[in-house]
Amino acid sequence: MYGGSDKVPQKKALKEGVHVVVATPGRLLDLIQEEAVTLAEVSYLVLDEADRMLDLGFERDIRAIIGMIPVSRQTLMFSATWPQEVQKLASQFLSKPLKVTIGSDELTANKNVQQIVEVIEPLARDERLIQLLNSYHKTRKNKILVFVLYKKEATRVENFLRKRGWTNTSIHGDKNQNQRLEALSSFTSGNVPLLVATDVAARGLDTPKVEYVINYSFPLTIEDYVHRIGRTGRAGAKGISHTFFQQFDKAHAGELVQVLKESNQTVPEDLLKFGVAIKKKEPKLGKIQTNDNNKHITFDSDEEDA
Repeated sequence: MYGGSDKVPQKKALKEGVHVVVATPGRLLDLIQEEAVTLAEVSYLVLDEADRMLDLGFERDIRAIIGMIPVSRQTLMFSATWPQEVQKLASQFLSKPLKVTIGSDELTANKNVQQIVEVIEPLARDERLIQLLNSYHKTRKNKILVFVLYKKEATRVENFLRKRGWTNTSIHGDKNQNQRLEALSSFTSGNVPLLVATDVAARGLDTPKVEYVINYSFPLTIEDYVHRIGRTGRAGAKGISHTFFQQFDKAHAGELVQVLKESNQTVPEDLLKFGVAIKKKEPKLGKIQTNDNNKHITFDSDEEDA
């Protein structure tokens, strides 16, 4: 169940009886208010992309939904990134939680992705983007994702590329659900293999054979950076991310350097000039008890699929 689509078939499916409901928070609350569904007998609550579900944009809706589910439920949260402020919030909804980490307990990027970071002036990005497309998108058949930060920026870059002869489409918050699905279908099928997107496409987009991710604008958080570049190099494949880093992104320099070093990537000298100081994030959730000592249970992994 998700917004931007007809409620009637969703209500019909619910009336016929279901064991599992997969929903976005807003549409779920709408159907609860319309008495099309009740959560009184829910025994398992799963929050996928839990850090996003608990951020300021969704927190109120999630609190409302959790308040309708019996306290005897089992709650499971999944995320490739787990910032400290979200850990504190998540602890309010969990009782004696167990934390399972795959790979590093630090913020980890997919090691199958070659990360290229380029310090650049804002006004130089357009022409540099064209240069990269001439190199990365020679055949105009391979899939490339270009990430921007804002909706208006997505429209501007989409139009700019089209004027320069590059067939592309876009996904952002100003497009309705049908327009988003149409753009995603065109990209997934390869009919339009160049997609400009905001961070609405940074998570949950499992499109095969995305060869390159270009970060035209750096995201607001280092966690979103990890999610963005995770759109390539999936399921064991190799990928390349190319990131533009500007003067006013310098607050993220230390975190980005840490992610690059952890992934054994080249750290450009221009990036180091911004400084590498970052605040250490201490986990706040409960940890699994082992026979020897109190540690997270950690499974070795070559990558973290953001």
